[in-house]
Amino acid sequence: MKITINIDCTPTEARQYMGLPDVAPMQEEMLKDLQERMMSNISSLQPAEMIKAGFPVGLESLLTIQKAFWSQMTSLGTHSDDKS
Repeated sequence: MKITINIDCTPTEARQYMGLPDVAPMQEEMLKDLQERMMSNISSLQPAEMIKAGFPVGLESLLTIQKAFWSQMTSLGTHSDDKS
């Protein structure tokens, strides 16, 4: 025997019915705190520092990797293995 019960309620109503805490106020406070910290850190950074922060290996290393990649890609185009 199989019995199916469908309950139509919102997620908030389900949490209240099961006795789970309402975490929305805590999430709002945490987001406000996170936003304040991010804004204070952004204002202290210079644009060049922001770019360098985005590249953990450093900009010079990234350029070296890019040059190596392009040299490999161009060398693949010059060596044809077609035997037709």
